[in-house]
Amino acid sequence: MRAGHRGDAPVAPDLVAGFAPQLCLADAAYDSDALRQRLLDRGATPVIPNNPTRKRKHPFDRKAYRLRNVVERTFCRLKDWRRIATRYDKTARNFLAAVTIASIVTYWLRFSSLGRMPLTWHRASPHPRPATRAIVP
Repeated sequence: MRAGHRGDAPVAPDLVAGFAPQLCLADAAYDSDALRQRLLDRGATPVIPNNPTRKRKHPFDRKAYRLRNVVERTFCRLKDWRRIATRYDKTARNFLAAVTIASIVTYWLRFSSLGRMPLTWHRASPHPRPATRAIVP
């Protein structure tokens, strides 16, 4: 959580400092040479569209960028919870707990409305068995 109206791009290097992602999906607001270089140094591929004002254009994978829509919809769904949208919680620990509970309930409601919980099967195995379920918002 950040204070005030501070933009996201200046704190982006700190956000990715503890991770070693393969891809980093971000919107054009994160288009900076410093962030791109830091991601490349960590072995990640930056999937960031060019800011319209950029003079030297960088290539990016448009197909991978479409995956960002899934993340955006997830945050939109979480913001349906008033407690999450308005950040009632004063501490990061309580806010994370509220986000976790909202994610679990949202996930549960989504799949219980379908009448079944999702299962994935190992296709390579002759005897299909359920894979481990991961709760992802």
